[in-house]
Amino acid sequence: CLLISEVNADNPSYDSTEFVELYHTSGRRTSLDGYTLVFYNGNGNLAYKVLNLGGNATDEQGFFLVGSAGVKPPPAVVLPANTVQNGPDGIALYHGGARYAERMNVTAEGLVDAIVYRSRRGGEAEFLAEVLTPGFPVFLEDESLYQQDESMERCWLFATNWTFQTGPPSPGLKNPCATGRAREAQISELSLGEGVFLELSVPQPPSALVLALLNGTTGAVEFSMDINASRAGLLLMCPSGCSREGSLSGAVALYSGMAADFPHGAPLSPRQPIDAFVFLGEGGEQGASFVETLIPGRQAFLLTSRSLGGGVSLSRCGAAVWSRDTELFVEAPPTPGQANQCSGVESCPHNVGCTCSWSRRIDVPIINQIDFLLSEVNSDTPGAAEDREFIEIWHPSGRRVSLDGIWLLLFNGNDDKPYRQISLHGYFTDAWGYFLLGSHQMSPRPAIRLPPNTVQNGPDAVALYRSPLGPPVPKEGGAIPTKGLLDAIVYRGLRFDKEAQNLRDALTPGQVPLLEDPDFSPEDESLSRCGSLLPANLTAFQVTPLTPLKKNACGSGTTPEPPLQVVINEVSASWTNGSQQEAFVELVTTPHARLQGLTLLLFEQGHNSEPLAVPLKGSASSDGLYVLGNTSNADQTLPISPSRAWRAVALFQGYFQTARARLIDAVVLAEDQELLEKLNTTSGQHMLSVLSSMKEPVSLSRCSCCEVRNPHVWIASGQTPGQVNHCPSSGFSSELVLCLGPKTNRLWQQKNESLREMQSEIAQFLEESCHCGISGLYLQETNISCEDGLLHVSGQIQGVSADQRDLILKTTSALMLKDSCTEVTMEKFQARKAGLGWEIALIIIVLLTLGLGAALGTYWYRKRRPHNYSTIELSEQAEGEAGI
Repeated sequence: CLLISEVNADNPSYDSTEFVELYHTSGRRTSLDGYTLVFYNGNGNLAYKVLNLGGNATDEQGFFLVGSAGVKPPPAVVLPANTVQNGPDGIALYHGGARYAERMNVTAEGLVDAIVYRSRRGGEAEFLAEVLTPGFPVFLEDESLYQQDESMERCWLFATNWTFQTGPPSPGLKNPCATGRAREAQISELSLGEGVFLELSVPQPPSALVLALLNGTTGAVEFSMDINASRAGLLLMCPSGCSREGSLSGAVALYSGMAADFPHGAPLSPRQPIDAFVFLGEGGEQGASFVETLIPGRQAFLLTSRSLGGGVSLSRCGAAVWSRDTELFVEAPPTPGQANQCSGVESCPHNVGCTCSWSRRIDVPIINQIDFLLSEVNSDTPGAAEDREFIEIWHPSGRRVSLDGIWLLLFNGNDDKPYRQISLHGYFTDAWGYFLLGSHQMSPRPAIRLPPNTVQNGPDAVALYRSPLGPPVPKEGGAIPTKGLLDAIVYRGLRFDKEAQNLRDALTPGQVPLLEDPDFSPEDESLSRCGSLLPANLTAFQVTPLTPLKKNACGSGTTPEPPLQVVINEVSASWTNGSQQEAFVELVTTPHARLQGLTLLLFEQGHNSEPLAVPLKGSASSDGLYVLGNTSNADQTLPISPSRAWRAVALFQGYFQTARARLIDAVVLAEDQELLEKLNTTSGQHMLSVLSSMKEPVSLSRCSCCEVRNPHVWIASGQTPGQVNHCPSSGFSSELVLCLGPKTNRLWQQKNESLREMQSEIAQFLEESCHCGISGLYLQETNISCEDGLLHVSGQIQGVSADQRDLILKTTSALMLKDSCTEVTMEKFQARKAGLGWEIALIIIVLLTLGLGAALGTYWYRKRRPHNYSTIELSEQAEGEAGI
């Protein structure tokens, strides 16, 4: 087939060495009659250059160049400098009798091959990609990878899968197709039959490696040996005991460990190999579990009768960096200790010259920022066979999309390690965006078949990653990969509420693992995504009937609206030392109201991590109460230890991290400013010290309905889960007359406070002496006034029991006997009398100071301005003359 092999659209400086290289996979001279090369502008999606290639042919090696005059070797078709636009744009190769002309709209008619590219980050060309390369992302010619120039080169990955990658320009030559460095040892070349040898590529000396040869029919170990790898490219000559001459089915596997772990005759180990090569000859037999255990998601390499006759040499030639994939190998001349000869790759890309039946629809818009999602998981099937498990992946575009670079990891909740890593590279979703992996008994048939009982029942996790360079790797010091994470679910069994915490914290922080409830259906059920496209959002999943490769059975498809009025009614946690203290949260709403769509958040005491989110299910009782906790009458269990205390409890409609989430009610148990702002609460409860000081089981109970996020509607009382709260009543009230002044160590003054705030402050003052668990609601039948720093309190103080009333009477009587108001009045009179003397003395000092200042001023004035003696003498002379 003819394909676009290399494109250099953006040169340094003047764009004088641009080119497009075509290549015919036969590697021979081939006529180009009937082919047309079209260049598209991503701004407007119109053709800006059309080249009819009729009358031309490739060179003797299958290459054909179109490019600027500065390209070496000279192109067969020379273009003016700066003809090939830098992107976002597209180049398409067509074949057939259709008419192609400049200024035409982009079309897929007669399309053979295409590339849509950009040379700078941020540029987009979605419409071109939807028409020319559906399911593939727009390629970036990254100029930062090389100091001089770079091009977009076509490279064979495996089987019929090719890809573009950035590399040094190589017009008219075989593309370099440099591969990334593998992290672990890989099989590089092997020879089966006569002259058996195995060549490994070792990036770094491992601690211990073992080579095992396995019988494909029985799965038993036929030969094993320890490998002492000390350098890269280790060449191993296999002893005569491991000859595979004439064998019709088997495998070569590389494990970490010792040969003693794989003795002769041992059955196939469930341990995942570092690398493996599985082969199958004509007439040979292999079990599905043999292949899927060693190379999950791939097929055995088929050996021809010619190969079996005199032996065959197989070389790793694909540019992919992952392991355990026989489709990376081709038959090639043996090159032990040297670079593999990979010139014989003649496969065509699966999308080149495709006459596929699926529709190239362009009417469905791309959903920005949304990638592949987990759609449905069935981890536990009835019976012991477990042969109908499946995992369904979905792309929200709802169309056929390439899964290149996508990895599916299955995690074990016991050790937090992946027990299965599956590369989806080379696969496509169906025309509606679905992709299915499942057991061999599944119907419809999965694209990747898994051995029975592969998907563990829980507590475990399934995670989806985009990782083009190989399997996802955790950060240094970590155990669970998070880079490239697209979606994940963490699930559990009926008796494993508190397991898989590390998986939960890494993959779905703050959320409760899902339960595939076996009581949902007498047949089978699955966990299905319903109503939300937010990744790693466990509240989006429901237990539903099975719907592989179909729209999930989510009922009406909408989450029912929660009740109009629902509030937190009672909260209990480990804030006392009582052995009977239970942890629970009680809600109150309308009788029998459905609570689906609500999420309860628990913020643990002493932890600043994400809160634990608990999606609610079921309905309220006939009394309108709903209990979550570890009590015997709980409607829903809490996946948290009763020994933990909480900083806050919040009730949301929806999931609290989404834009659509709505805060309904919250109780903050301390003055935590960050939580107060997050939960839109003015102040926190000041009752933690009260709660922790009580010896009997105690809870925080609402005694005023139905104000939300109000710290003044709560009291400390005995626990009443599922029952009416114990609240203060007039039946246990006592008379209270207090006049409080500064001697109470509080400065009572008129402030812009509500009556409830004043009642709360007085209750805190009384509680310091009483230690009887009172709060502001106990003073709701009292009158409060404040004048000149004196606080007057009179009326009835309520209680919840006779014992509490007696403690309150003892405390208030002692305060009333102190007569603090009289003491304060005498102090203020004496202070005023003493203050009057000081005022008189101050006035006298001021007057004396003013008089002294006036005298000094006069003196200095006269001294500076003396009498005019000439005037005096003239006056005397005038008087004498008048006398004469």
